[in-house]
Amino acid sequence: MAGLWFDEFTVGQVFRHEVRKTVLDYENSLFSSLTYNPAQIHIDHAYCEGTEFGQPLMNSIFTLGLVIGLSVQDTTMGTTVGNLGMTDTTFPKPVFSGDTLRAETRVLELRESKSRPTQGIVTFEHIGLNQRDEVVCRTVRNALMLKKPVA
Repeated sequence: MAGLWFDEFTVGQVFRHEVRKTVLDYENSLFSSLTYNPAQIHIDHAYCEGTEFGQPLMNSIFTLGLVIGLSVQDTTMGTTVGNLGMTDTTFPKPVFSGDTLRAETRVLELRESKSRPTQGIVTFEHIGLNQRDEVVCRTVRNALMLKKPVA
């Protein structure tokens, strides 16, 4: 399914995204390497055995990107111009290798762009949940979206 045009969203609309993803240790190591993040809590199993978690935590920025990525097919694929920013990002529960994440999205606000008449701004709330339905990530994102082309 392609993304929706700005005009096709409604405030309060909720998406329960079908695509899920089991996160794996190698993805955590690779992401941490690609982003030059050497934090032991993500990449050092021996170190993590001595922490309260007993194992590496998935990199939170990886989790954030995945949760938003899981939403793209239903919301913004092919219809987004770009992200304008994110706020109120929280990670209430840790994510570990082997967890399966899914996402839900709610449309919080719609507003016409003042400077771009063919575009509008959608404020999304994205929530990431694990296989136990625990919230592991939440963020509010503003996306610049294309309006439906005039025929």
